[in-house]
Amino acid sequence: MTALSEIESLLKRTMGLDAASIGSSAIETAVRHRIAACQQPTLGAYRDFVQSSEQELQELIEAIVVPETWFFRDREALAALTRAALEPSAKKRAQGALRLLSLPCSTGEEPYSIAMALLDAGIAPDRFHVDAVDISQRALVLAQAGIYGRNAFRGADLAFRQRYFETTDAGWRIGEAPRQRVQFRRGNVLDADFVSRLGVYDAIFCRNVLIYFDTATQQRALAALAALLAPDGLLFVAPAESGLLLGYDFRPVQEAAACVFRKGRDTKSAPPKPLARRDASRPIPPRAAAPAFSAPPSKKPEPSAPASERTLDEIVHLADQGRLADADRQVREYLDKHGPSAAAFHALGLVCGASDRALDAAMYYRKVLYLEPNHHDALVHLALTLEQLGDAAGARLFRDRALRIQAREKRP
Repeated sequence: MTALSEIESLLKRTMGLDAASIGSSAIETAVRHRIAACQQPTLGAYRDFVQSSEQELQELIEAIVVPETWFFRDREALAALTRAALEPSAKKRAQGALRLLSLPCSTGEEPYSIAMALLDAGIAPDRFHVDAVDISQRALVLAQAGIYGRNAFRGADLAFRQRYFETTDAGWRIGEAPRQRVQFRRGNVLDADFVSRLGVYDAIFCRNVLIYFDTATQQRALAALAALLAPDGLLFVAPAESGLLLGYDFRPVQEAAACVFRKGRDTKSAPPKPLARRDASRPIPPRAAAPAFSAPPSKKPEPSAPASERTLDEIVHLADQGRLADADRQVREYLDKHGPSAAAFHALGLVCGASDRALDAAMYYRKVLYLEPNHHDALVHLALTLEQLGDAAGARLFRDRALRIQAREKRP
């Protein structure tokens, strides 16, 4: 194991980061930056240093975590939250105040948006409270300062800025009304005591997080989220992550346009089948769609070229020829060199699927949908993969999304 791969393993244990989700080159860039800052002589020396220093590990995490967020980023999710908060059942809660969680909260745009959306809906300030949690101490400092530049305000509807912000020489400062409803704290969903420290919430926003975890870490995070949610509580995720929840104690809120799930399975439908390894001695039954790859040719394949000399189409063609190991290696090299992209993750999903690694294939198709939520081919392949794994509900969800996109594209 190389020094860089040991650092990647440390990051995975600490923050759940799957190196493939952002590319080893991105991690290496952050590591090189920290090596220079710490004046470590070699990569190996830095590995030893970061393994022994909690402070330096936090600095490395800060260098890797690059927040990309803005106010009212997902208006449909906020609208679904306000509708739920105005329901009679919510109004009748014994203690009156709704407990909400934004995880991770980054530099504060999401939790402050939650507070502003609820205030705009006429919900009294004493009827809700937002806890905002992030692993990045640097992001939390910026969030608590509450001063934002132009990049935090996107879209045509910026009327909220006039209602809730005041102008300063440094930028727009969040007003007291939303600020008083939000409390920031540092935390990591993978910590053993995370759930016990926070308590129970009526709704949780955890968007664009699970996509960075591998399957095992996703399961740990989802178990923590389920424990944090009150019975019948709401969980908001990103479109690419919605299929992950169907194997757990969650059911989609059908009337919401956002990706929101309610804790507790729908008793009208059977729970998803457990994901099991396929018996290699039994062939996969034929499906309606064409397979991702054709059968291997009988002729001897040509020697493999380095990934740097091949396009993604050429790499996928290797898999078409049955050269799955070469294709897997080269698409990962392509990711390391060029960084994450929907096309590269889609190619890797196809390779994993053809290699009978359905769980890995599903993970990479979800990464595609994180980057491009309306990627039709990824939706179709993910539906087929979930069907193969026995998750009929998840397959139906993504197949329906693919059909809706297809129908929109056919409209004049």
